[in-house]
Amino acid sequence: MKTKLEKMYRDWCEAWNSHQVEKVLSYVTDDIVYEDVPMARVSRGKSEMKAFVTETYTAFPDFKLELKSFLASGDLASGEWVMTGKFLGEVQSAGIKPTGKSFSVRGISIAELRGDKIRRHTDYYDGATFLRQIGVMPEVQPT
Repeated sequence: MKTKLEKMYRDWCEAWNSHQVEKVLSYVTDDIVYEDVPMARVSRGKSEMKAFVTETYTAFPDFKLELKSFLASGDLASGEWVMTGKFLGEVQSAGIKPTGKSFSVRGISIAELRGDKIRRHTDYYDGATFLRQIGVMPEVQPT
């Protein structure tokens, strides 16, 4: 049986999959801190997070998250997921042009909650694998 917290977190993932920026933002506090560790990007507040989410959907118009597992304790939650998409639009903040290549990367997120909203969210995944899959970093050559 899902707890209220797990339902909220699963709904958050589905909001990402809906590609509705305002729906994604409805799950976070006004002072959200959203950190994408591998890409060294921290978004502070809803306006910065809105730019991040919008850029994600522009670069990866078929972006999807599949939540694999969920854990929670007190005001902390964690979800393991698989992130997929195809790189079809420019990542303007980094000046990276689309390659048309697809990616599928496993990762985990840690969320700190305030009431029924996400106050801080940190994503961890293998950034090198992601960059290789989308074709902006060379494949590792065997020696």
